[in-house]
Amino acid sequence: MFENLTEKLNQTFRKLTNKGVLTESNIAASLKEVKLALLEADVNYRVVNAFLKSVRVRALGADVMKSLSPGQQFIKIVNDELIRMMGSENHGLMQVNNQVTVILMVGLQGSGKTTTAAKLANKLKKEGKKVHLASADVYRPAAIEQLQVLARELNVHCFDSHTGMKPADIAQMALKEAETKLASYLILDTAGRLQIDAVLMAELEEIKSRVPIQEILFVADAMTGQDAVNVAKSFHDKLGITGFILTKMDGDARGGAALSIRAITGQPVKFVGVGEKIKDLEPFFPERIASRILGMGDMVSLIEKAQEHFDEVKAEKLEEKIRKNSFTLSDFQDQLKQIRKMGSLSDLLGMIPGMGSKIPSGASVDEGALIKIDAIISSMTEKEREKPSLINGSRKLRISRGSGSKVSDINRLLKQFAQMNKMMKKFATMGNGKKSMRALQNMMGQGGGQSMF
Repeated sequence: MFENLTEKLNQTFRKLTNKGVLTESNIAASLKEVKLALLEADVNYRVVNAFLKSVRVRALGADVMKSLSPGQQFIKIVNDELIRMMGSENHGLMQVNNQVTVILMVGLQGSGKTTTAAKLANKLKKEGKKVHLASADVYRPAAIEQLQVLARELNVHCFDSHTGMKPADIAQMALKEAETKLASYLILDTAGRLQIDAVLMAELEEIKSRVPIQEILFVADAMTGQDAVNVAKSFHDKLGITGFILTKMDGDARGGAALSIRAITGQPVKFVGVGEKIKDLEPFFPERIASRILGMGDMVSLIEKAQEHFDEVKAEKLEEKIRKNSFTLSDFQDQLKQIRKMGSLSDLLGMIPGMGSKIPSGASVDEGALIKIDAIISSMTEKEREKPSLINGSRKLRISRGSGSKVSDINRLLKQFAQMNKMMKKFATMGNGKKSMRALQNMMGQGGGQSMF
């Protein structure tokens, strides 16, 4: 996400930092480029103008003019203003003590409301909350069935609604059932429309009048950019939206909706959908997003992702193997599988400070390379994985046929695995932080050699 904007902003910052001193003229030139970058990212025009005004006032202030590193100070100002524009902090879900907290999911058809309702239920369940789901979309039988199927997969209760019922009645009965079963949250999925209409709004207003709702979350497709912001504003004016969930953020290289929606409506983005899987819903942290936009990475999110898939017992065994120089291709294959569970490599690399700006716009890390490596290792015998030196010419031919790869691919994997094993042995015994980082970069293929990936 934000790849295009990150690239354009970093080009602007490089020009500015080379100046050494900030002047009114080079600030004006830089702001003009920042403006174009934001508009190309589909950020609302009024939001862009307000943002640039704030940056200009601070950049021309006495503190910046006296700064030892004015270029870096300018970047910091842009970072601060991006955070402020997106709402400064994460706003979690409201929860009412000793009663069911009702969340109403609203939005246009095709925005991903039903799947997002299940993703939200999954997140709350992981936090130890008892969650109920209910579909009030009586116009699409498939929507009711979809939510029920997702609820069964999550082992979460779903109210038994059907198309012959009225949406407001469903909401009332589902709430009564949730109260009886002592649920913490009730998530109500509602019907979407292809466009805003009076019938849709009247239906939602009736639900709101008959059920005490604590959260009204507007689910918007981030790929639609300004259209999502305009529709969100209309919904907010009618219903009083309490927050937003942006879906398909993993496919949006611009990010205009995420940057505009808070400034236009006054309400925060609470979550973003970053994939199709049920686990692919993340809290929206303005500070982390701003850092990623500016190419400074997001180590906190990266660590959280790692911890989510972290197996302490396996990690201790792996550490012991590295110390004893007994790290095998089977161990390597297992680590690759853990990495793939964390998400796309492009997103993971973007979270590493300094790496985001090195990934060209429109480019992506070859996810297929991991699949190819997995296939090559899977085509080896257990003894070959334990002792790669056994793999001679005839064995390579057999492995290439079994994995659908070339012998040259196998040679490259074996060579780089041997180099990585050597580096890992050094890494395990190093105490100096700089040397350790250099070793790690070499392992990842960033030290000037050809990467395994």
